[in-house]
Amino acid sequence: MQAIRVGAPATLDSLHADTLPDPGAPGSGQIRVRLAASSLNYHDFAVVTGMLPAAAGRIPMSDGAGEVVAVGDGVRGVTVGDAVVSTFFTDWDSGPPPSSAFTTVPGDGIDGYARTDVVVPAHWFTRAPAGYSHAEAATLTCAGLTAWRALFVDGATKPGDTVLVQGTGGVSIFALQFAKAAGARVIATSSSGEKLERLRALGADETINYREVPAWGAKALELTGGRGVDTVVEIGGAGTLDQSMMAARVGGHVALIGVLTGFAGPVQTALLMAKNLRVQGLTVGSRSDQLAMIAGVEANGIRPVLDRHFPLAALADAFRHQASGAHFGKIIVDI
Repeated sequence: MQAIRVGAPATLDSLHADTLPDPGAPGSGQIRVRLAASSLNYHDFAVVTGMLPAAAGRIPMSDGAGEVVAVGDGVRGVTVGDAVVSTFFTDWDSGPPPSSAFTTVPGDGIDGYARTDVVVPAHWFTRAPAGYSHAEAATLTCAGLTAWRALFVDGATKPGDTVLVQGTGGVSIFALQFAKAAGARVIATSSSGEKLERLRALGADETINYREVPAWGAKALELTGGRGVDTVVEIGGAGTLDQSMMAARVGGHVALIGVLTGFAGPVQTALLMAKNLRVQGLTVGSRSDQLAMIAGVEANGIRPVLDRHFPLAALADAFRHQASGAHFGKIIVDI
């Protein structure tokens, strides 16, 4: 079995191919999946560059999609030949996250999906959406489900709402697509005029170039007639949170997802209180949330936006492309 592993210390240059023992036949309650695709997330980048500590030799990548090639005793609802996609949390089925959830994230606390085959408990995967390629399915585990939870689990996005999304990464584009499918108005930000045009082609109603308009929170207020947006899908973190709070309506929801501009920084607590805002951190979602999202994308015909494909052996190059910021949508690793 072929795999990519992280060296010590973890850097992009430390990523290396390795041949591992075949995982064998699945035991009771397990399935064997021949992996076909993964996709890059900022979380994966943090692991392979040492921003998040991981054991030396860790197999990275939290997203995995492929085909079931063997089924162990006692497994129900899964058959050989099924297309499946991994879950981000291996022991979070539904409800609030268990305290142990973050210790068993594939590619972080345990080995992930930068490999050709896995034998794992059947509940670590769900079905993939009907008609999706493995590459498309691999985008859902982290980015798709994070956007879904922000809008429909922690939030209650409905027709007529206004949602603000930041940038052109996987979470933001999924949030745009999901919000439009729900009948919401979308305001999108980016520093690239070309990317803003592509966001408008995907359905964004209004766009803001934050390089040209640094006070984009006030601009979003203007675009909503002074009311503010119902939900902000906040991926920047410390460097953008104040603008997000400015953009939000009184009683609005800021879904705090990313830390692209830093892990810590000052917060305008007076603004937070004055607007009675709900700023809620979130990390992906549960298995039941994933199944609901899959039903949603099937019902609305939503397809993910794919950027470039890289072979597994060129995983480091895929991360370098991610770091360049040139991508639009999800970067795919073909396994």
